[in-house]
Amino acid sequence: MTTSNRANTSVQSLPAKPDRAAAYWASRVTVSILKLRIFIALFAIVIVFSLATDNFLSTGNMLIMAKHVTIVAILSIGMTLVILTGGIDLSVGSIVGISGMAAGYLLLEGVKIGHHIVFFNPFGVALIACVLGALIGAINGYLITMLNVAPFIATLGMLYVVRGAALLVNNGSTYADLEGNVALGNTGFEFIGNGTILGLSMPVWILIVLAAVTIFVARKTPLGRRIYAIGGNEQAARFSGIRTNRVKLFVYMFSGFCAAIVGLVITAQLQTAHPLTGQTFELNAIAAVVLGGTALAGGRGTVFGSVVGACVISILGDGMVMCGISDFWQMVIKGLVIIFAVVIDQLQQRLQSRMVSLTA
Repeated sequence: MTTSNRANTSVQSLPAKPDRAAAYWASRVTVSILKLRIFIALFAIVIVFSLATDNFLSTGNMLIMAKHVTIVAILSIGMTLVILTGGIDLSVGSIVGISGMAAGYLLLEGVKIGHHIVFFNPFGVALIACVLGALIGAINGYLITMLNVAPFIATLGMLYVVRGAALLVNNGSTYADLEGNVALGNTGFEFIGNGTILGLSMPVWILIVLAAVTIFVARKTPLGRRIYAIGGNEQAARFSGIRTNRVKLFVYMFSGFCAAIVGLVITAQLQTAHPLTGQTFELNAIAAVVLGGTALAGGRGTVFGSVVGACVISILGDGMVMCGISDFWQMVIKGLVIIFAVVIDQLQQRLQSRMVSLTA
């Protein structure tokens, strides 16, 4: 082989630089579009249902959808931090139920102390219910961190334990008419679910404050960085000096706290506490987190994405109801949407890996 032939063979074996550049920019553009998929999906859902139904964008329907969005969004905020550490919390729906029952019990029956029955004002009732939710979350965290029970098993077990406890509170019955009594000083509980401040309902304000604080913690504080580090590589995080057990205990307590808030909001809106409130809520919360781009393996995702995911899953459900789609088909469609979201997320990760290899 001559020198010129060897040179030609060598040139042909090297990847052409223009082709690598084109592949890189094509991947980059695709990844940029995929990162906006949740906003594109939300926009598309709103457009489709506004064209399919006459009253989809009416004021009354928007208020109803806002209530549904806040419930899923608040749950998804706590669930996001849990999943970022590589865990899962299946007990949040049951915590919603028992926190509402606790509120009903405190408002109607009070707490017997000695020979007296003490009734709490709405603030005290809400505080006790939130502490209860955080305590159940702490039990989940203890089982997972100290007894090494898998998160799925620990929270699945607590799902049944807490739901059973909620049924036991009033022998399976509801607490109705929670307006309170002026003489007892426990009126005004309905403000948590139906009150308004500056034109926005209280649940929306609760969502805004909770989301803002959680986003700040996740992005700007050492605690947030530790949460991401544990989800990325727990063993490496432990070797770097992070007290992983404490961080994981906190995220499960926070998830229980968020679930308790949802229980209070629903109970205040309905003025009734039902022990079965919150059934399957954990599935909607997990769906919102996945749709928002949080990886179930942990270490990657945002609280804001989960809130937008909650908007998608809630508006999708409300839109299908308005279109007269049966409950059975709604389940099928929601399941397909979740699977599609995970597939798209995996595609995004592969394209990002390809971009890295093309720049190497």
